[in-house]
Amino acid sequence: MGLRRLTITGSTLRPRPVAFKAAIAASLRDKVWPWIEAGIVKPVIHQVFPAGQAAQAHALMESNQHIGKLVLQW
Repeated sequence: MGLRRLTITGSTLRPRPVAFKAAIAASLRDKVWPWIEAGIVKPVIHQVFPAGQAAQAHALMESNQHIGKLVLQW
């Protein structure tokens, strides 16, 4: 399986104890954050919108016609 089709999902972990969440955060800092800092892992940004175009960004999000993140710039 190629990494081009890799999907990453997340969770809010609300029902988990604080100590569990802290352990995940520490692991993320130690194992994943160096990849982000090195530029190995980067977000895919489809488009950056000025804050005044939030409605257009939301419409694009709802249309599912994008790949990557839609960013509002303040």
